[in-house]
Amino acid sequence: MIVEQDISKVRVGMYVLDITWPKGKFHLVKAHWLESEGIIDGLKRKGIEKVLIDTAKTRVIPKPSKMNKSSSPSPKSKPRRPKRESGKLFQQEVVKAKRVFDKSKDIQKQLFHDAQNGCPLDLGPVSDITDESIDLIFDNPDALACVINIRHKDEYLLEHSVAVSVLITIFAFYLKIDKETVRKLAVGGFLHDVGKIMIPDSILNKPGKLTDEEFEVMKSHAQHSIDTIERTPDIDALSLEVAKLHHEKLNGKGYPNGVTAAEISIYGRMISICDIFDALTSNRCYKQGYPQVKAFNILRALAKNNELDDELVDHFIKCMGVYPVGALVELDSNRLAIVESHNLEDPIRPRVKPFYSLHPNHFEVDNDIDLASTTDELIVKCVTADDYDLDMEQIMAYLAKEG
Repeated sequence: MIVEQDISKVRVGMYVLDITWPKGKFHLVKAHWLESEGIIDGLKRKGIEKVLIDTAKTRVIPKPSKMNKSSSPSPKSKPRRPKRESGKLFQQEVVKAKRVFDKSKDIQKQLFHDAQNGCPLDLGPVSDITDESIDLIFDNPDALACVINIRHKDEYLLEHSVAVSVLITIFAFYLKIDKETVRKLAVGGFLHDVGKIMIPDSILNKPGKLTDEEFEVMKSHAQHSIDTIERTPDIDALSLEVAKLHHEKLNGKGYPNGVTAAEISIYGRMISICDIFDALTSNRCYKQGYPQVKAFNILRALAKNNELDDELVDHFIKCMGVYPVGALVELDSNRLAIVESHNLEDPIRPRVKPFYSLHPNHFEVDNDIDLASTTDELIVKCVTADDYDLDMEQIMAYLAKEG
């Protein structure tokens, strides 16, 4: 018998066919048995409320307590074991997410090459990789959010559009936007800055402030992007829309068309926030990115100035978390840690993974810490890798090796 079951009543051994609520947001890759409480807890953490169950296939799953005693953890080790497994699983997911991110950059490189040479863009690889990103975000949104912090100063042009695509996907899932719409937004985010390849490097990577004439040239990238995307076979209207609107402002002072708030859809407002946030937090060859918390303050100021949607800015900050996943923090124990996941009930106390000692300076990985369940550790401040002459790729490689 097939029934819809509230997630609170789901038990280990049930056979789940699909996710029914929130409608359209989540879909199972394939039907399967729920083999552990951890899997059920993972569904709950994602915000899943109802699932479709085939009661005829329910089976008994052996409990861990029935294992051979020699392989069972001692009572004292039980509270710590799930944390170690959780940390290891997260690091494995990060490795998987990094492969997708690197593949995305290769595809982005080809897009720039085609755009520069006046060739039509091949939408197939873009659709495939954004679908892969969406599936990853469904499985573990924290992993891909973490990976977009692993950036190269000299690859901003490639990485920015990939990161914006990831950010708008995460944001759209948070807002419970249906999956088909999310796909179109992700593609639009991936393509939104393709016109920047037409801008001279002397302007694109200028360390100082642009002159008025240089800024006019820089702004022309938006129209170049629109023209290129419009020539792309089979491009969806919504993907084109978000690319068109990513530099428009609610007060009508944006570009390239200076449209007003009434003409900027929720999707155009969303991509503007994602675009600015990534630009603020990214390191470039000529400047260091801001810590995420400072970037949030700048987004709020832009919303106050009627450039961004203030309600959506607040939602975006809640979506990313006070300390976003992948952010680096300094603990009061004189250690650096990376944020692994949020605590929705206590946003200022996320789960973190310590990895670096400041006295003396050396890598030193430790078990992940749920700051909401301890008073022994506190976050002193949000930091960047450059603050300590570290490299995010080096950090993630170390954590993946330890995991």
